[in-house]
Amino acid sequence: MSGGVDSSVAAALLKKQGYDVVGVFLRFWKSGVYAKAEEKSEKAAKILNVPLRVISAEKEFKKEIVDYFLRGCEAGNMFNPCVKCNPEVKFKFLLDKMAELKCDLAATGHYARNAQRITRNAQRTTKKYHLFQARDENKDQSYFLYGLSQKQLAKIIFPLGDYKKSEVLEMAKDFGFSKFKEKDESQGACFIAEKYPGKFLKENLKMKTGKIIDARGNVLGEHQGLPLYIIGQRRMINIGGTGPYYVIGRDFSKNLLVVTNNGKDPRLYKKSIIVKNVNWIAGAPKLPLKAKIKIRYQHPAVRGIITHDSQRATHNAYNVKFAKPQRAVAAGQSAVFYSDKGEVLGGGIIKHVACSM
Repeated sequence: MSGGVDSSVAAALLKKQGYDVVGVFLRFWKSGVYAKAEEKSEKAAKILNVPLRVISAEKEFKKEIVDYFLRGCEAGNMFNPCVKCNPEVKFKFLLDKMAELKCDLAATGHYARNAQRITRNAQRTTKKYHLFQARDENKDQSYFLYGLSQKQLAKIIFPLGDYKKSEVLEMAKDFGFSKFKEKDESQGACFIAEKYPGKFLKENLKMKTGKIIDARGNVLGEHQGLPLYIIGQRRMINIGGTGPYYVIGRDFSKNLLVVTNNGKDPRLYKKSIIVKNVNWIAGAPKLPLKAKIKIRYQHPAVRGIITHDSQRATHNAYNVKFAKPQRAVAAGQSAVFYSDKGEVLGGGIIKHVACSM
C-alpha cells in the first residue's frame, strides 16, 4: 500500500472478495514525498480496518536502484529504474516477507493481468504463468513488469488489471478514498522529485561541460554534462537562433554532444537494435519471432522481428529489427516484447550504440 488511490482500491477489492488483507508500506527513500505517502497508507489501512506493516528497504533500494541508475547515467545509459526495482526489490521484499506476515499471496495496484495456463501431454503436466496488458491500455503498466520470474508470478495478483482507471476512481469514492490525490503520474523515478532527472543527476554526479557540435564537427555551443542527455532529447540544448536541436550522439571519450536541427534527420532513427539481458516470462520462444515491441513506456508498440544474437550469447542478447525505423531509441531503456493478444513475452535492455561521426 503506497498511499495512492490504486493500491488503496486494490486492497479494498481484495477485502471485499473475502481475502484476509495485510497492508505493507515499503519505505524506499527518505523524502517529504515518501513521508506523505506513508501517512496516506496509514489512513487507507484505518479506513479498511486492516493492519499495516512498514518495512524499511532504504539500504537495498539505494544500492540496487539509485546507485545502479547513477552508474548507468554516468556511462551514457539512462536506465528505467522501475523495471529493475519491481523484480529485484519491490516484489522480492514482499515475497520474502510473506512467511513472516503469514500471507499466501502478494498484490499491488499495478495495472496488469496475470494468468496461469496448464498444458498436458503424455509425459507431464506443465503449469506456467503468463503476464498480460491491462484492460485499460492507457494506464497499462505491464512494461515495468517484464522482469518478473515464474516463481514470483505464482505468488502475485493484480486486482486492478480488469478495470479502467475511471472505474477505479469511482470505486475510490465508494471506499472512502476520494481525498487521496494522485501524484503526477507522468513524473519519472519515485526517488526524483522533479519530472526530469537533470537536477538529481547534477547533485549526485560530477558534471564536465564540453562542446556541442553538429555532425560536421562545427562547434555550436556548450553542454552541461553528457549524462544529462539521451538520444532524441531537445531539452537543455542552449543554442539559439537555428533550433530546436536534437541529440543524435554522445562521444564520451572526447566529451562531445552531437546534435542536429533537422527533426527528421535519419540519424535520429534506428532500423534495428540489440537487446541484452532478456527475460522470457514463460520460456524462450522459437525464433525468428514476430512481435510487437515497445522501446519505452507509453511509446506505441511497433511490429518487428526478433532473432538471436550469437555474437553476444553470453549477455542473453537478441537482434530486433523494426518494420519501420524508430525515432530516439535510447541506450539503457527497456525494449519489451508483446504478442498480438497483449501478452508480455519478455524484454531486456537496449544495448548502447556508439556515436558515428
